[in-house]
Amino acid sequence: MATTNLIDKLVENSQFAYVPYSHFPVSALLVTKSGEIYTGVNIENASFGLTNCAERTAIFKAVSEGVLDFTEILIYGETEQPISPCGACRQVMAEFFNPDLKVTLVAKDKSTVETTVGELLPYSFTDLK
Repeated sequence: MATTNLIDKLVENSQFAYVPYSHFPVSALLVTKSGEIYTGVNIENASFGLTNCAERTAIFKAVSEGVLDFTEILIYGETEQPISPCGACRQVMAEFFNPDLKVTLVAKDKSTVETTVGELLPYSFTDLK
């Protein structure tokens, strides 16, 4: 189970979401094997196809700094039930994470659901490397 400190940081980070259109902040927190933390928020754009999700923001920040070894990702949305990543984020997660990497989904009341990347995207499109 994710620690309370990680969940508190995840929720606090959601204030940085840029959501002038949906007003729906999402936050992601990615933990590396060395204990570093990379955060991300959703960043919207008037051209909706150019919007970037919180999960991909955190992943791309880490990868752009050469970090490729992760232990877990936590995802928060201001929802009644824990939020789940979209299909695009699931595919990016499958590209950069092991299928057994822990994914913790967090609701606004801080309730959680734990799953894995493999459970979120079975039969992923990853065997082309």
